[in-house]
Amino acid sequence: MAKNILICDDAAFMRMMIKDILTKNGYTVAGEAENGAKAVEKYGELSPDLVLMDITMPEMDGIEALKKIRANDPKATIIMCSAMGQQAMVIEAIQSGAKDFIVKPFQADRVLEAVKKQIG
Repeated sequence: MAKNILICDDAAFMRMMIKDILTKNGYTVAGEAENGAKAVEKYGELSPDLVLMDITMPEMDGIEALKKIRANDPKATIIMCSAMGQQAMVIEAIQSGAKDFIVKPFQADRVLEAVKKQIG
Protein backbone atom coordinates (compact mmCIF):
# COMPACT_ATOMS: atom_id res chain seq x y z
CA MET A 1 0.00 0.00 0.00
CA ALA A 2 1.32 3.44 -0.92
CA LYS A 3 2.14 5.71 2.00
CA ASN A 4 0.34 9.06 2.10
CA ILE A 5 2.42 12.15 2.65
CA LEU A 6 1.44 15.77 3.33
CA ILE A 7 3.90 18.36 2.01
CA CYS A 8 3.96 21.74 3.72
CA ASP A 9 6.12 24.54 2.31
CA ASP A 10 5.30 28.14 1.46
CA ALA A 11 7.28 27.90 -1.81
CA ALA A 12 5.25 26.22 -4.57
CA PHE A 13 8.41 25.13 -6.43
CA MET A 14 9.69 23.37 -3.28
CA ARG A 15 6.41 21.49 -2.90
CA MET A 16 6.64 20.52 -6.56
CA MET A 17 10.24 19.31 -6.18
CA ILE A 18 9.42 17.19 -3.12
CA LYS A 19 6.24 15.84 -4.74
CA ASP A 20 8.27 14.83 -7.80
CA ILE A 21 10.87 12.98 -5.70
CA LEU A 22 8.20 11.16 -3.69
CA THR A 23 5.83 10.18 -6.52
CA LYS A 24 8.71 8.85 -8.66
CA ASN A 25 9.55 6.55 -5.78
CA GLY A 26 6.09 5.12 -5.15
CA TYR A 27 4.78 7.44 -2.46
CA THR A 28 1.42 9.19 -2.65
CA VAL A 29 1.20 12.90 -1.94
CA ALA A 30 -2.10 13.14 -0.07
CA GLY A 31 -2.07 16.93 0.01
CA GLU A 32 -0.09 20.14 0.09
CA ALA A 33 -0.19 23.15 2.40
CA GLU A 34 1.39 26.56 1.94
CA ASN A 35 1.62 27.48 5.63
CA GLY A 36 1.45 25.95 9.09
CA ALA A 37 -2.21 26.81 9.67
CA LYS A 38 -3.21 24.98 6.48
CA ALA A 39 -0.96 22.05 7.44
CA VAL A 40 -2.79 21.62 10.75
CA GLU A 41 -6.14 21.79 8.93
CA LYS A 42 -5.08 19.34 6.18
CA TYR A 43 -3.54 16.94 8.69
CA GLY A 44 -6.93 16.71 10.40
CA GLU A 45 -8.69 16.07 7.09
CA LEU A 46 -6.20 13.64 5.54
CA SER A 47 -4.51 11.79 8.45
CA PRO A 48 -1.34 11.24 6.38
CA ASP A 49 1.33 8.69 7.30
CA LEU A 50 3.98 11.40 7.24
CA VAL A 51 4.32 15.19 7.04
CA LEU A 52 7.26 16.98 5.43
CA MET A 53 7.14 20.44 7.04
CA ASP A 54 9.14 23.56 6.26
CA ILE A 55 10.17 25.53 9.35
CA THR A 56 9.94 29.10 8.04
CA MET A 57 6.47 29.98 6.69
CA PRO A 58 3.97 32.84 6.91
CA GLU A 59 0.85 32.80 9.16
CA MET A 60 2.09 29.90 11.29
CA ASP A 61 5.62 28.52 11.18
CA GLY A 62 6.45 24.84 10.99
CA ILE A 63 7.37 24.48 14.66
CA GLU A 64 4.04 25.91 15.80
CA ALA A 65 2.22 23.63 13.33
CA LEU A 66 4.28 20.65 14.51
CA LYS A 67 3.25 21.33 18.12
CA LYS A 68 -0.44 21.70 17.19
CA ILE A 69 -0.49 18.53 15.07
CA ARG A 70 1.27 16.51 17.78
CA ALA A 71 -1.11 17.89 20.43
CA ASN A 72 -4.00 16.44 18.37
CA ASP A 73 -2.15 13.28 17.34
CA PRO A 74 0.86 12.34 19.50
CA LYS A 75 1.74 9.58 17.01
CA ALA A 76 2.08 12.02 14.08
CA THR A 77 5.28 11.46 12.08
CA ILE A 78 6.74 14.78 10.98
CA ILE A 79 10.04 15.50 9.24
CA MET A 80 11.14 19.14 9.30
CA CYS A 81 12.83 20.90 6.40
CA SER A 82 15.10 23.85 6.99
CA ALA A 83 17.65 26.02 5.26
CA MET A 84 21.23 26.03 6.47
CA GLY A 85 21.87 28.09 9.58
CA GLN A 86 18.62 27.25 11.38
CA GLN A 87 20.18 24.86 13.90
CA ALA A 88 18.40 26.39 16.91
CA MET A 89 15.03 25.94 15.19
CA VAL A 90 15.91 22.37 14.18
CA ILE A 91 16.77 21.55 17.81
CA GLU A 92 13.46 23.07 18.96
CA ALA A 93 11.62 21.05 16.30
CA ILE A 94 13.25 17.78 17.41
CA GLN A 95 12.48 18.58 21.06
CA SER A 96 8.87 19.27 20.01
CA GLY A 97 8.55 15.82 18.46
CA ALA A 98 9.89 16.01 14.90
CA LYS A 99 11.31 12.65 13.85
CA ASP A 100 14.04 13.95 11.54
CA PHE A 101 15.06 16.98 9.52
CA ILE A 102 16.24 17.60 5.98
CA VAL A 103 18.40 20.56 5.03
CA LYS A 104 17.60 22.66 1.97
CA PRO A 105 18.59 22.63 -0.83
CA PHE A 106 17.29 19.05 -0.98
CA GLN A 107 19.22 16.04 -2.15
CA ALA A 108 16.67 13.55 -3.51
CA ASP A 109 18.36 10.58 -1.83
CA ARG A 110 18.41 12.35 1.55
CA VAL A 111 14.66 13.06 1.29
CA LEU A 112 13.99 9.40 0.42
CA GLU A 113 16.31 8.12 3.16
CA ALA A 114 14.49 10.21 5.80
CA VAL A 115 11.05 9.14 4.54
CA LYS A 116 11.99 5.43 4.31
CA LYS A 117 13.43 5.50 7.82
CA GLN A 118 10.10 6.76 9.20
CA ILE A 119 7.43 4.99 7.15
CA GLY A 120 9.22 2.42 4.97
